[in-house]
Amino acid sequence: MQTTLTPEVQEIMNKRFGKDNLIALATVQDTTPWVRAVNSYYEDGAFYVITHALSNKMQQLAVNPGCSICGDWFTAHGTGRNLGHILAEENKALAAKLRAAFSEWYDNGHADENDPNTCILCIQLTDGVLFNHGTRYDITF
Repeated sequence: MQTTLTPEVQEIMNKRFGKDNLIALATVQDTTPWVRAVNSYYEDGAFYVITHALSNKMQQLAVNPGCSICGDWFTAHGTGRNLGHILAEENKALAAKLRAAFSEWYDNGHADENDPNTCILCIQLTDGVLFNHGTRYDITF
């Protein structure tokens, strides 16, 4: 039974994923699936990742934006989109949230804001399955 993103489910998602989280991100190139672990931050039905525009994942998503994620008793499908450079004016508010969420590692050389290819990946969720204390939530985002 599909449910919408109710306030109860949103609260669980925010609590569980509204901070630095390691999730598995799967993309497809030709007919081959690719999966990798990425640090992510959840907000309002989307996961955000700081990455490099020339990475395999971004090149694969440019051709086929469909993707899947998995982590901490949650799996979902979504659409991946490059939001552009981390320092772009339109990313200012989101970038501040991501710097705070990723503060443990952000300034250790992992993210180079001066590199024009350092970008924000938005994974806009479409549907997912969340488990919480024995309850299954089939979610439509």
